Amino acid sequence: MNCLSIPLEIIQIKSDVSDNFSYLVYCPTSGIGIVIDPSSSAKKILKKIDELELDIFYVVNTHGHEDHVQGNNLILENTIARLAAHPQDVPDAVIALTEGSSLPPQNGTIHILHTPGHTPGSICLHIPPNNIITGDTLFVTKVGRADLPGSSPEDLYTSLQRLAAFPPDTRIFPGHDYGPTPSSTIEFEKANNPYLQCKTLEEFIRLRMG
Repeated sequence: MNCLSIPLEIIQIKSDVSDNFSYLVYCPTSGIGIVIDPSSSAKKILKKIDELELDIFYVVNTHGHEDHVQGNNLILENTIARLAAHPQDVPDAVIALTEGSSLPPQNGTIHILHTPGHTPGSICLHIPPNNIITGDTLFVTKVGRADLPGSSPEDLYTSLQRLAAFPPDTRIFPGHDYGPTPSSTIEFEKANNPYLQCKTLEEFIRLRMG
């Protein structure tokens, strides 16, 4: 994905059977791309890959919950892609994505943020100049659950504060279609997402866990 000076294309793909979002991110010059959270949309994603004549190098999971990883094998079997994820959530991933990792490793087009809370190994993908695929950490006007096995409301609060510090025009692309729009911006979330308006950890825990 040697596309350092050209913005990557981001295609948001809605599942036909759930509210999950999957993503196809690719370089329009090289035709090299990645698939993020195939979910139940793997067949639809493969059709789009064929239409665009893309070479898929990575399947990336933002976290390890079944509704996000269930389409992994179909994409991996039909492309040259390798599986990439945080080892705490997807231990069989060929490529371990942790804080400071990048894809592809040699030029760092996409930057990995470790954003635990919803799960221990949740990650977000910062796609320059101003896009973040947020998985189940941050939704439009909502945030991920923190009452599941391995969840931590304290970690989730810290991760959300980190995302909120990005520039206001940063566009966020969530893992589910839970809000009034399929995507939004940090500016919109700070103005409309009650979880990002919590001033303290204690306030956040009361709202998220109440």
